[in-house]
Amino acid sequence: MASITNRSGRNAGLLVLCALALIVGIVTGLGAVALRALIALIHNVSFLGHWSFFYDANVHTPPSPWGPWIILVPIIGGAIVVFLVRRFAPEARGHGVPEVMDAIYYKQGMIRPVVVIIKSLASALSIGTGASVGREGPIIQIGSGIGSTLGQVLHLSRWQTITLVAAGAGAGIAATFNTPLGGVMFAVELMLPELSARTFLPVVIATGTATYVGRIFFGMEPAFMVPVRGIPDLMFPLQLSFLPIYAFFGVLCGVASATFVHVLEGLEDLFDAMPVNAYVRNFIGMASLGILFYVLLLTVGNYHVEGVGYATIQSILTGQLSIGWLLALLFVCKLLATSVSLGSGASGGIFSPSLFMGATLGGGFGALANMLWPHLSISPVPFALIGMAAIVGGSTGAAMTAILMIFEMTHDYSVTVPAIISVAAAIGIRRLLSRENIYTAKLARRGHHIPAASHSHLFMIRQAKDVMVPVGGTVTLDEISKVSAPQATVEAASSYDVVMKGERVVGVVPTGGGAPITRFTVVRRDEFLQSVMQRMNRKNRKIALVLGERRRPSATNVVGVITPYEIAATIMSDVTS
Repeated sequence: MASITNRSGRNAGLLVLCALALIVGIVTGLGAVALRALIALIHNVSFLGHWSFFYDANVHTPPSPWGPWIILVPIIGGAIVVFLVRRFAPEARGHGVPEVMDAIYYKQGMIRPVVVIIKSLASALSIGTGASVGREGPIIQIGSGIGSTLGQVLHLSRWQTITLVAAGAGAGIAATFNTPLGGVMFAVELMLPELSARTFLPVVIATGTATYVGRIFFGMEPAFMVPVRGIPDLMFPLQLSFLPIYAFFGVLCGVASATFVHVLEGLEDLFDAMPVNAYVRNFIGMASLGILFYVLLLTVGNYHVEGVGYATIQSILTGQLSIGWLLALLFVCKLLATSVSLGSGASGGIFSPSLFMGATLGGGFGALANMLWPHLSISPVPFALIGMAAIVGGSTGAAMTAILMIFEMTHDYSVTVPAIISVAAAIGIRRLLSRENIYTAKLARRGHHIPAASHSHLFMIRQAKDVMVPVGGTVTLDEISKVSAPQATVEAASSYDVVMKGERVVGVVPTGGGAPITRFTVVRRDEFLQSVMQRMNRKNRKIALVLGERRRPSATNVVGVITPYEIAATIMSDVTS
């Protein structure tokens, strides 16, 4: 198996890569089927006390025969999850997608095969025993792990392994929600660092295949059923006077998305900081979750926040649940339940909780609007659909994925244009309040920053510290030969010395002698190569000094130099590897 540090490999032909993507799609589709069956079995045994692989997540779980002892179910399931994750695969903790992105951008697409097995078991246990997480995150990580394993076994080049990882991620979400277009856009917006025919085609093949496999077992029906209804003309944004309502609702969803990012991040930090071991932390989190959904059963008639939460979403979309205050309460409960579940060590996704929060927030907004303006006959259902797209888009930053998936999950095209307006507003507001999205926030705390936009080539994701030539030492202007003008051309060098004039950095000089180079720009060591190239071009500079911790260049803070030679060498290496 190829080492994680191995930067080279063989390039398979495009037909071979597409054939491998087909395999990834088939295996990921079957993996989605197996995961849902395992979740169903664990859920039925732990909640209802009977052995069955049938479980319709869109129908509310009936009251458990265990009564108040149901509070122990997430505690027991959580303890087993902690053991599996700590013992075999720490990467399986949490919602999965950040680990896939980390593998793509920082580990050359390498995911350990054991993660596929442990993630399946841990997520099935978490979801089946009531943790407030989604099943899409696990199958994304599972599909990505399958793609990575194929790439490693066949010793493929880095870009081809990463392509199979992204294809597996798209296939996973497509199989889970029966959304082939959404799966493709998910891979394109969040996973693929390079978008071209050679990467796009394998993703399309994998997602289409996984969707087909899923439909064989689950049928053609969309994830959620929206009844046929007459929508007032006002719900279609044909009048400019009504568009601000969609924009305002998008702003509200943007605030909610940023709140989700910060609350999840804060509770993860809170649980990690507890002076107790992982099992006690998980006990605290799962016990509070069990108490919460049992209290909801006693007070409002259903568990609501346990598991994936699709039943509550379905109730909102069919108009069975439309009480404004209750929807607002469920929004807050789900926000806390998901953050506590993941913070205390559960394994599962955040996509489904985002859909839940969007549906409750949108339904509550629609109910309030109908109460304030009854003559408009505004239904909560359209706003629930818009809210699902806006919260998903706002929290993940994947605008097209959110819009396409809501259409594919409901087959309701009527809210597409309002959703576009709200999603755009939600993403903009979330970025103002939180630079990182729900996926990248976890990685940013490790110092692993993900580019904010897709790039056309893999070399763009390299960081300055990976490209630079190191600095050897310092010299003063009095110690080198004087020149009348800055050097016109930059020569390749294996090392540079920093040229000082007093306490000020005035340039660099090749170690061993040469004319000083005094026209430079400065970049941070963690900046991506694309940003470095843009700054050099904008400033019309031939070299960039790479700074360490501080932002001002000094004798001890200049750690490297980047010239066109290093950039060209990186491009040649990454394009051909």
